[in-house]
Amino acid sequence: MELTTTVSPGFNEVLTTEALQFIEKLEREFHARRLDLLRARVLRQEELDAGGMPDFLPATRHIRAGEWQVAPIPADLQNRRVEITGPTDRKMVINALNSGANVFMADFEDANSPTWNNMIEGHINLRDALERAIDFTSPDGKRYSLNERVAVLMVRPRGWHLTEKHALVDGKPISASLFDFGLYFFHNARRVLEKGSGPYFYLPKLESHLEARLWNDVFNFAQDALSLPRGTIKVTVLIETILAAFEMEEILYELRDHIAGLNAGRWDYIFSIIKKFHNNPNIILPDRSQITMTVPFMRAYTELLVKTCHARGAHAIGGMAAFIPSRKDSQVNETALAKVRADKQRESTDGFDGTWVAHPDLVPVAAQAFDQVLQDKPHQKEILREDLQVEAGNLLDFKIENASVTEAGARLNINVALQYLDAWLRGSGAVGIYNLMEAAATAEISRAQIWQWIHHHAPLADGRKMTAELYRGFLEEEMGKIRSQYGEQAYPSSRIEEAKQLFDRLTLDTSFAEFLTLPAYDYLD
Repeated sequence: MELTTTVSPGFNEVLTTEALQFIEKLEREFHARRLDLLRARVLRQEELDAGGMPDFLPATRHIRAGEWQVAPIPADLQNRRVEITGPTDRKMVINALNSGANVFMADFEDANSPTWNNMIEGHINLRDALERAIDFTSPDGKRYSLNERVAVLMVRPRGWHLTEKHALVDGKPISASLFDFGLYFFHNARRVLEKGSGPYFYLPKLESHLEARLWNDVFNFAQDALSLPRGTIKVTVLIETILAAFEMEEILYELRDHIAGLNAGRWDYIFSIIKKFHNNPNIILPDRSQITMTVPFMRAYTELLVKTCHARGAHAIGGMAAFIPSRKDSQVNETALAKVRADKQRESTDGFDGTWVAHPDLVPVAAQAFDQVLQDKPHQKEILREDLQVEAGNLLDFKIENASVTEAGARLNINVALQYLDAWLRGSGAVGIYNLMEAAATAEISRAQIWQWIHHHAPLADGRKMTAELYRGFLEEEMGKIRSQYGEQAYPSSRIEEAKQLFDRLTLDTSFAEFLTLPAYDYLD
């Protein structure tokens, strides 16, 4: 393996010869299959562009009808009522582990800007956290260190579609998924097992059970290579694409020896609907704020997830509460916390076994909602929802009563996406904007909606149609607001002009970019 960048002092502690050789073995073994599966995504998109619609797979009906359960789940993954997510910077790792949540998902994916320094420092931080050798002192002198009790650690590698451009095999960038997984697993699998836990992962962006099968084969190969028993690895899969929603059971089946649960990745799920049907003028979603968890297609998706998981003995984990409490505006907090509380109460009464939050202050709110339902039980997998029938039509019922595309919604999409891309280009993948935690998933919704509204001339609530000209006017005005907001001192040091160029490219190109992170990656060191 060839590294195309400088190995900074300390990086060689994780970028050891042995670790890189292990990752290279993974890449050589699974490179061709990964590319085949990505080509299959392209073919599937062509079918959708031609008017095809997803459905449950006839070829795997026997799996859905069969009697089987996932393998036993470890003791420290039984109670997952509150999980906190965030990037792998040193302060975040400490705060998340100390948050009182049951699980911390350390994110190398959507909440992370994949600069080389971010990736490798993240691995060092996780290693240090597992050794309880991590601390952090802020510029104002505040010191952070681990509490006696900390959350169980899970790690989310990047998706199958991404590469790590700083690591080459045969002159080509390797799979970012295998790089992230391999580096963490090689260094820490035995370490976490000795501490009574295990190597636990979240898997993002899957679109089919065949992609899950690839992960399962990776796990078997990796466990064999390190002489660890098969089944040592435990994972949770994010159901965050519309296509994966039709293959939940098959995904559980392919990973049955390694899987602990499924998660309702709500923001990416909304993005995937826009993406997969971007060419369909009859499927145009309204303002992001109007797509709640109670609209028909979101309700069907989450209820099916609970039913599917519990039928097979797996945990069902609810979606992200992205609100960031304000230390200055109590009214904002009161309104937002009421929404978070209602969201978590709905999830707990629907049968979910746990949920996600993005901020430590939300841990008690989510915990209270689930404590009221679960009480002293670790989960509620006995809730089988046998009364529930979810058909393909329910998952594809995209009509939202009294919803619309508005100028305010378009402006908010533009403004938030620009600010997020600016932060991402500067190395921050999780950004608080207007009291919400924005990550790549929410930025994807914003840019995808603008693309679709422009290209289909979506009617606005005021009677106008969304055009490229109207968009450009909004763009320039929102740039002016951001310039004023940043101030004359901060603006020149930002990367907002590059963010504007990138956003313009993503929204005005005749072809739809599958992921914004693919072209954006070229802007990073």
